[in-house]
Amino acid sequence: MQRRQFVQAAGAGLAAAAVASPAVAQANPEVKWRLTSSFPKSLDTIYGGAEIMAKQVAELTDGKFQIQVFAAGEIVPGLQALDAVQNGTVEACHTVSYYYVGKDPTFAIASAVPFGLNARQQNSWLLQGGGNELFAEFYKKYNLVGVPCGNTGTQMGGWFRKEIKSVADMNGLKMRIGGIAGQVLQKLGSVPQQIAGGDIYPALEKGTIDAAEWVGPYDDEKLGFGKVAPFYYYPGWWEGGPTVHAMFNVEKFNALPKAYQAALINAAAYANTYMQARYDMLNPTSLKRLVGQGVQLRPFPQDVMEASLKASNELYAEISAKNADFKKIIEAMIAYRNDQYLWWQVAEYTYDSFMIRNRPRG
Repeated sequence: MQRRQFVQAAGAGLAAAAVASPAVAQANPEVKWRLTSSFPKSLDTIYGGAEIMAKQVAELTDGKFQIQVFAAGEIVPGLQALDAVQNGTVEACHTVSYYYVGKDPTFAIASAVPFGLNARQQNSWLLQGGGNELFAEFYKKYNLVGVPCGNTGTQMGGWFRKEIKSVADMNGLKMRIGGIAGQVLQKLGSVPQQIAGGDIYPALEKGTIDAAEWVGPYDDEKLGFGKVAPFYYYPGWWEGGPTVHAMFNVEKFNALPKAYQAALINAAAYANTYMQARYDMLNPTSLKRLVGQGVQLRPFPQDVMEASLKASNELYAEISAKNADFKKIIEAMIAYRNDQYLWWQVAEYTYDSFMIRNRPRG
């Protein structure tokens, strides 16, 4: 009798296990996504942000959630990555929000606008100062979920075929530049061009453009800009701390189990920190190497900086007068920037300035 009861109980246990196993599998489904990048594979640090995120997602889900990363041009051109997510061609992309100012100039603020925030301030605003919440509301209008997934730090001002001695030299200049900054340059008489990263070198080499900005020394050295434009200017006042975003199709994101949503967000946060740290590690060596090869490093003249700031403020006022989303978010960003630089002036800037002055002493 006892043996018969044991067998019956064991049978019942196996049956329960047979029922439970599919339930566990259902709770952790196999999910495969495709992600299109706005960047070529050769730019391993900025392109690598998506790979880092995908790897972390797989590890956090025991390999159940896989994201296949495609370089710019493999599925869609780099500047159409967001469109591919909107229309459901792919589930995700890794891109810079300011590429899409043609849809709405508000997109630019999520990444970087001229004379905006530096990298630490940008992360602080997005993650703690309400920025992400403002953009969640905005992105939803475009069928998107967006999360920070990389930052380059303050970028360089770009490569010029001729020396820039004053603001007058900006007049008529054809320059590859991303985002809303091109509209600022138009106010200085320049002719902005929006060209994907992989297409910049031939345009600069052929003289189709007179100048081009990309990221900074590490990427710029890889792209070979110093071979065709000898003057390397700083700082990139239009990109004090540009955020690279991972964008997800809102329906696809909402269909994920909550644990997978959390995996995506946390993996993107890891990639966000990783990219900034890697650029900070790589850029100094590349800059020294470029200067050693004869690249002529130049600061933008003061009148160029002043005229650009004035033009930026004028542009923001013009856009705000006719775009309520832009007005709300740019005002929030500027208020945050002003408080941040009050603090920066007290501690960060004072410390950094002292250390820079004393660097030659070791």
